[in-house]
Amino acid sequence: MTKVAVGCRTLAALTKRQAGRVAIEDGVPLVSAWTRYMPKRADELVGGSIYWIIKHTLTARQTILGFRMADTTRGKICEMLLAPEVVPLLAAPMRSHQGWRYLEAAACPPDLDSVDAEIGTMPPKMMRDLSSLGLL
Repeated sequence: MTKVAVGCRTLAALTKRQAGRVAIEDGVPLVSAWTRYMPKRADELVGGSIYWIIKHTLTARQTILGFRMADTTRGKICEMLLAPEVVPLLAAPMRSHQGWRYLEAAACPPDLDSVDAEIGTMPPKMMRDLSSLGLL
């Protein structure tokens, strides 16, 4: 699943925002993210990841722990329950969109810690550019 990290211009900003949202429920730390509609394939997504888009780039992911509907003053919305750890990715280009979209497993970029250490020191724009050219 992909979603734009609205208001975050960098991976550091996303990490800081998510760290500030950690809550403990039944002894489990989690972070909430909100969306308007419950995904039809919600059961398939639990245990998978939400991939965050920052500046037209898949930049990080968080593990999806579950979904639940919540009543608000604006009506019902879907709360995504996420693991607090934000995992950096090998930058991959991705168009921004409203809401969320499904992402097939074959299109998921690898975690940054699973690739060559020298690649991880590149600036995100350079990684995105090289990835779009098929060089990473």
